[in-house]
Amino acid sequence: MKKFYAALLTACTSLGTLSAQAPEEEKGYIKEMCGCYEVEFKYAETFSDATDYQLHDPYSSKGLEWIFVDEEDSTHLVLQHLLIVAGGERVIKHWRQDWFYENLVMLQYQKNLEWKKTEITAKEAKGTWTQKVYQVDDSPRYEGYATWIDVDGKLYWESQVAAPLPRREFTKRDDYNVMLRNNKHKITKTGHVHELDNAKVIRTAEGDSILVWEKGMNSYFKVEDSRCEAAQIWWEANKTYWRDVRMVWDNILSEQDYINLEYMVDDQKLWQRLFDLGDEMMAKKKYRSEKAQKEVRAIIESYLSANPSPWVSAETEAEKAY
Repeated sequence: MKKFYAALLTACTSLGTLSAQAPEEEKGYIKEMCGCYEVEFKYAETFSDATDYQLHDPYSSKGLEWIFVDEEDSTHLVLQHLLIVAGGERVIKHWRQDWFYENLVMLQYQKNLEWKKTEITAKEAKGTWTQKVYQVDDSPRYEGYATWIDVDGKLYWESQVAAPLPRREFTKRDDYNVMLRNNKHKITKTGHVHELDNAKVIRTAEGDSILVWEKGMNSYFKVEDSRCEAAQIWWEANKTYWRDVRMVWDNILSEQDYINLEYMVDDQKLWQRLFDLGDEMMAKKKYRSEKAQKEVRAIIESYLSANPSPWVSAETEAEKAY
């Protein structure tokens, strides 16, 4: 089963790429983001062209995060993030970032949990890395591509993408429905920095307008790996299930050119259903991968919709009903 899984993963991730081998040096840049980190998240709205707009209060939070390479092949790396909370007593599966070298296929965010598959040319993809970012339940979030820049002592990767509202505002605001993110990942002597210049966009059938601009700074300060031991133990106990979730999502995304997710089904969010199923499956005496994948797929498919998203914030409307 393990050999089959590895072969299938390699086959799936090799599709839609231009090169058979990524530069090892650039793979090393991405791996520099791995380790145990004290993380500080800071966001502040900066200015708006709307004369009647009131800037929201700045946002900040801190945490301890374990980042590691969970899968790797010649053109692809999977970096999984695990968040450690409650003084190290609790571990939460956090977001995930996949990196593809000279990737040709993109899943572009549209609005309100709706994505469409597009392609870029071989010329556009030449020498680039695509970062594909996923939610805590491994559903899609956003994708962007660019080259790694190493010049004058500065090492970074930067691209601009449309994305859903961030979790800190996902259910709290309905005055915009798309985040236009300028993502810049910089490798530093103390770890790395995720710098953002965001535009909060009102997207309608007539086009886009910017409500307000925002500056973000996610700073990762490397600490001893031993401080993230709880996360390492948790992943060892739960990785089989979450790798199955990832495989199911990979299959669904390879089959579909259009993804539209319902925010809630039967009063539950997708991440709640998948997290609960994971706890249930891993508590059994014998874990059955085939059964888990079947149940995971059934849950995910119950959230998929073929109908176009409305031109309002579907997530906020759902929250208002409760």
